[in-house]
Amino acid sequence: MNAKPALKAETTHLFLGMCPIYAKIENMTLISPFRILSKDTRSKARTGVLYTKHGAVHTPVFMPVATQACVKALTADDIRDVGAECILSNTYHLYLRPGTNTLEKMGGLHKFMNWNGSILTDSGGFQVYSLPKFRKIKEEGVTFQSHHDGSKHLFTPENVIDFEAQIGSDIWTMLDVCIHAKNPTKHEAREALDITKRWAERAEAAYHKKISQQNITQNADGSFTVGNSLLFGIIQGSIYPDLRREAAQHMAALRTHGYCIGGLSLGETLDQMNAAVSAVTDVLPEGKPRYFMGLGTPIEILNSIERGVDMFDCVWPTRVARNGQAMTSQGRLNIKNAEFRLQEGPLDPECDCYTCRHYSRAYISHLFRSAELTSHRLISIHNIRFLIRLMERAREAIKNGTFLELKDEVISKYK
Repeated sequence: MNAKPALKAETTHLFLGMCPIYAKIENMTLISPFRILSKDTRSKARTGVLYTKHGAVHTPVFMPVATQACVKALTADDIRDVGAECILSNTYHLYLRPGTNTLEKMGGLHKFMNWNGSILTDSGGFQVYSLPKFRKIKEEGVTFQSHHDGSKHLFTPENVIDFEAQIGSDIWTMLDVCIHAKNPTKHEAREALDITKRWAERAEAAYHKKISQQNITQNADGSFTVGNSLLFGIIQGSIYPDLRREAAQHMAALRTHGYCIGGLSLGETLDQMNAAVSAVTDVLPEGKPRYFMGLGTPIEILNSIERGVDMFDCVWPTRVARNGQAMTSQGRLNIKNAEFRLQEGPLDPECDCYTCRHYSRAYISHLFRSAELTSHRLISIHNIRFLIRLMERAREAIKNGTFLELKDEVISKYK
């Protein structure tokens, strides 16, 4: 037999490499299907692998954003070809259009968009935060008006879990309260955190009511076979390290498979971001993955990997692509510049993406200047591949003990 069932003891100490996982669900063990494979000796950076219903996700990982069941301008085949193992989609947007009932009837989001890799769904808390004139937060949940037609809706910690079940994603996140990170008052941060903590407890209960039997087994080779969706809790606290630590301690006591760091990369300084991240990763248990929500620039990602973060997503690589900006091994390149009109080489000679293997800078410059949408697609493919390749390089550097050198090299090109 290759698989062994999850232990039934009240509390289990499960050792994966050097990393114990402690978890308890009433009379059944909660196993986090995450293995730490290597650690950097000079920082908190680590490599690992997270197992979901749809396979292995190697960390550190960058997840392209398919907000509305599509990474802008790209197909599912494009995303497979750049090496993505997990993508992010959004409960708020999918709930409104095409509707979670529709997705359930169509066999779930994977089948709907022809994607056979892993999917993490954001609960929609950030999107609701982005509608200050059209939402009201109360203890029950958050009421808001659709940005499509003005219709009124209610999100609660419980029904968001139901919506994510209809979507059929591999990783579900909890409903949270997000506030602006640029000079928020501590009172604002405290209020948002307290509600988020209470909502987290309700979301945890809703998840375990819906998924009462954890269908996760560890195989003889250390890998996991996962038969149900996983639950990640969201840690808030704005720019205040003490609130971040409190939030992390609270979340670490709940029955989840991983953790999200939310409410950052919203206008705070890099120093504030780094301090908040360190406060969280200093407290969280090592044996579960940490996901920084909405972070996508090379400098910010590498700084967070150094502090022990494993997972990242952002619309940034496709957004800047639509403005003609490509990320390269030598720094950012603006294809709108006149110097590229007659350049025959690829966007980045060190890149192995479809765009760099087939098209010249001159051709892409022509497409962009001609307002051809193909330019958006080609640069988006390249930028996403750049970040995924950066994660591959980071994993190799962590394993070899050269991560800090890699970080300094990349940051020197992107200052």
